[in-house]
Amino acid sequence: MRLEKCWFCSSTVYPGHGIQFVRNDAKIFRFCRSKCHKNFKMKRNPRKVKWTKAYRRLHGKDMTQDSTFEFERKRNRPERYDRNVAENTLKAIKKIDKVRVDREARHHALRMKGKKAKEQREAAKELEQSIHMVKAPAVLQQEPSLTLPKIKVKVSQQQSEENHAMEE
Repeated sequence: MRLEKCWFCSSTVYPGHGIQFVRNDAKIFRFCRSKCHKNFKMKRNPRKVKWTKAYRRLHGKDMTQDSTFEFERKRNRPERYDRNVAENTLKAIKKIDKVRVDREARHHALRMKGKKAKEQREAAKELEQSIHMVKAPAVLQQEPSLTLPKIKVKVSQQQSEENHAMEE
């Protein structure tokens, strides 16, 4: 059973699924679903379409350089079957998968490091601006500590005369 990669979005295409397109020069393109096939026919670049793996890697959202990706690479060389080699390979696959998952989690944590503080600052700012929506007006009158301090602004007589002249 051979698992292929979608040419457009790089997801896995399982046997019996997806669409296969053969160009005039005998180049084979495999697609996981009609969405990828249609985007290919519209000549869209996968690096510019936000939901593709190529876009995510290009813009630093997914890991790009890692030694665990080397093991996923397709090899067209037939290997002679050896029971011990097959057993060791299966054990190694589990270890490599665990390492890759840990590294992806670390990469994600580094990407999201500053986001939590930023969200807290934005939430505090929004709460300051709209505290009247959270608390009832009667409660705000009873506890003045919940409201923002009132700022007194002095207006000079000259400015008020100019405004009065503009109104007339």
